[in-house]
Amino acid sequence: MDIKFAQKPFYVKTMCVLVSLIAVGYLVIIAKEILSPLIFSCLFSILLLPMASFFEYRLKLPRSAASMLSVILMLGAIGIVLYIIGSQLTDLANDWPQFRAQLNLTGQNLQKWIDNRFHIDAAKQLNYVHSATSKALASSTTVVGATVLSLSSILLFLVFTFIYTFFFLLYRTLIMKFLVSVFLEENKKMVYDIIEQVQYIIRKYIIGLLIEMAIVAAVVSIVFWFLGIKYAILLGLITGILNIIPYIGIFVALILSTLITFATATILTKVILVIVTLVIVHLIDSNVILPLVVGSKVRINALITVLGVIIGEMIWGISGMFLSIPVIAVLKIIFDRVESMKPWGIILGDEEKKQNRLAKKLNPRKKLVTE
Repeated sequence: MDIKFAQKPFYVKTMCVLVSLIAVGYLVIIAKEILSPLIFSCLFSILLLPMASFFEYRLKLPRSAASMLSVILMLGAIGIVLYIIGSQLTDLANDWPQFRAQLNLTGQNLQKWIDNRFHIDAAKQLNYVHSATSKALASSTTVVGATVLSLSSILLFLVFTFIYTFFFLLYRTLIMKFLVSVFLEENKKMVYDIIEQVQYIIRKYIIGLLIEMAIVAAVVSIVFWFLGIKYAILLGLITGILNIIPYIGIFVALILSTLITFATATILTKVILVIVTLVIVHLIDSNVILPLVVGSKVRINALITVLGVIIGEMIWGISGMFLSIPVIAVLKIIFDRVESMKPWGIILGDEEKKQNRLAKKLNPRKKLVTE
């Protein structure tokens, strides 16, 4: 069958590939509510597997208890971070009067600038603003309903994610047997190799990202606190969390940090310091922290990274942005080990084989099995 297909004309094979991609993409979009928490759960279970194994084999706990304890510890760590962010957001809400006054002052200055620059008086500007406000208020009920629905969806997403994580840890042996038994006997060795490499690469990559996130959050928080920026811890946590999204996350953090600082500080110098600090931290992170901590555990070129983040957001929204890089990393591991798919592994990979010199001196590492 493969030989017959290989002998088909190029346009026939191209059409088959395109139709398959469209079908798979459509199924992925409509199955978002099922696949998204499953993939997150798979990543979490890979991350928690050493901890669950330690509880099971070293502390002699039953597998169900070891799996549940691992999930509870992860929930506790996430809960602490959310509690800190929530307390900071509560304090930020108390500054709403100052934020509104700052917006009013900025609006007045903007009106004067528009009047002087484009010769549009304040009355016409107010008409535009009132028209836009009326349209926004007309759809306020829809917006509130969508917000409530979104919050409930997020809550259900988190609940099912942690439930699936527990079951992945509990039935990991059964899942392994299923994955191996699906393929032919001559391919079992390659299947074992792919599964082992996926576990190793993804676990190291997630741990590296968590360490990178903690370093960035701590550095930004300390620098902002030293500069006297209000809500330094909140801004540091936001920067660290959003920094997980390659290239795009740091710019979103820059905008949010600038807006919050602008609303709570009356000195323009502090806003400039926030922008300069985040730009410097991003440069250090990209050239030192990322190669040093994450290294080449996932060697994906920048073009594929950006395209993956954008396509992930188009398909699954925010969750797709976070999942895009691990999914591409898994695909690359598979492509590199399947003979007919090696060209796709090449296009996903990075042409540059070396780290920058500073990171290489700080972290002399061994050559990975995947290279």
